[in-house]
Amino acid sequence: MATPVHLPFATSERSTVGIEWEVALVDADSGDLRQAAQAIFEAVGTDHPNITQELLRNTVEVSSGKCRTVGEAGADLRRALDEVAAAAAPLRIDLMGGGTHPSAHWATQKVSDKQRYATLIDRTQWWGRQMLIFGVHVHVGIEDRAKVLPLSRAMLTVFAPLQSLSASSPFWDGRDTGYASNRALLFQQLPTAGLPYQFDEWGQLEQYVGDMMHTGVIDQFDEVRWDVRPAPRFGTLEMRIADGASNLLEVTAISALTHCLVEHFSSLMDAGEPLPTMPTWFVQENKWRSARYGMDAIVITNDAGDEELVTDVVSRWLTVLEPVAERLGCTAELEQVRVILRRGASYQRQRAVARRNAGDLDAVVASLVAEMKADRPL
Repeated sequence: MATPVHLPFATSERSTVGIEWEVALVDADSGDLRQAAQAIFEAVGTDHPNITQELLRNTVEVSSGKCRTVGEAGADLRRALDEVAAAAAPLRIDLMGGGTHPSAHWATQKVSDKQRYATLIDRTQWWGRQMLIFGVHVHVGIEDRAKVLPLSRAMLTVFAPLQSLSASSPFWDGRDTGYASNRALLFQQLPTAGLPYQFDEWGQLEQYVGDMMHTGVIDQFDEVRWDVRPAPRFGTLEMRIADGASNLLEVTAISALTHCLVEHFSSLMDAGEPLPTMPTWFVQENKWRSARYGMDAIVITNDAGDEELVTDVVSRWLTVLEPVAERLGCTAELEQVRVILRRGASYQRQRAVARRNAGDLDAVVASLVAEMKADRPL
């Protein structure tokens, strides 16, 4: 075995929160993706703290700062989006959210001018070039490194509700994939992406990173792209489960649910109570079921193998988490999860638009752009 790599975990205040949201640039006239990120950065500044480059030139990432509440993080995102939109408007570019662009072809997309991205594509080839996908990442501050891995394992037990609620990638390359979240299964094709290993000790994580660096799989820790991963340099646990959202309401709703779940499990640890865990094979099955069936998924709820409709799981958690949301100041945002339950997840709304328009995916793109402008599901 290789020498373990020391991973110091930054000091962080408990349950602070930060959100990253990958947003697509689309042509205002044709609805196709535009390779115009560089022009946006020239307008807003290449060192903007809340607007950053991503893998493809059709994407910008807007992010919040380190915030006390999800509402505060959402306000940061809103300001960043407004800046991007102002820079994009003269170029006849709209902003679009979602896990995928319904009809864009992966082979015509250009990679950003950054060495790490060029290296990724060179190594991963066909699968890497197909990463025409967008996500939302939620960071939650963890005050004690000893909590990080137990909290990561616990979050895997609620993976399915978060993925089902956020599922927004039913179409890819002009086809209905039959999946609610095609992005989830596409992204895990990268060699260090997908579900994390359920390590028990921090030293096991450091050994893994040492082995991966020794064998040339990664050059640095942030090339580990797990769905739930520690972020040592920020002192956070990062949830990368959610598909890209088509509107700010869904971003803040799913982020509030994520935030509350981490804090809930952290409080259980403080009380000396055991955290829930689930065998790897159940976690893997839940990921597939929620990606395939979305809000209609029957998911495994515990290590005994009990099963329940995912929307019932969500409803139960909303009740359990009410006092947590009050403590974290995100009661209003958590309540917005009920809007998703009522209106349907994004993948359901996208398919409904396609049905109403005889399968025309341009209409789906237009609906996603409209939701971005409205800040809510339509």
